[in-house]
Amino acid sequence: MNYWLLKSEPNVYSIDALARDGHTCWEGVRNYSARNNMRRMAVGDLALFYHSNANPPGVAGICRIKKEAYPDRYAWNKGSKYYDEKSPKTTPRWFMVDVEYVSTLDEFVSLEEVKSTKALENMVLVKRGRLSVQPVTKSEFDTIVKKGKKK
Repeated sequence: MNYWLLKSEPNVYSIDALARDGHTCWEGVRNYSARNNMRRMAVGDLALFYHSNANPPGVAGICRIKKEAYPDRYAWNKGSKYYDEKSPKTTPRWFMVDVEYVSTLDEFVSLEEVKSTKALENMVLVKRGRLSVQPVTKSEFDTIVKKGKKK
């Protein structure tokens, strides 16, 4: 099993929305490194659900990969903000995965708390914070989940 961190702005799609919906497609990723990470995901992998561009930003919950990477259909929809005329259906440039809700953390784990935790100092979130889909080690995943439990 692999572990990931997926970023979403809570006003666009939050952990509460995922809890309500049960599952969703994770579309609109338009960064090659993030896309490549999504292509490495397998059904059953777990991901930290991160609220970006929030005050404060941080980890709000956990989701699971429900369906492995497949072409992002929004890249072909001219009415979508994710449309990309350079992504033909025959050789798609962009992919998405489906995720399902696992849980909301009891305690939100802020980016500040992540950065101040010695065990997380080498986390991609700390080193390369802008990446929207990033790998997480099992140790990093477990550390954040533990921090998110009621004290």
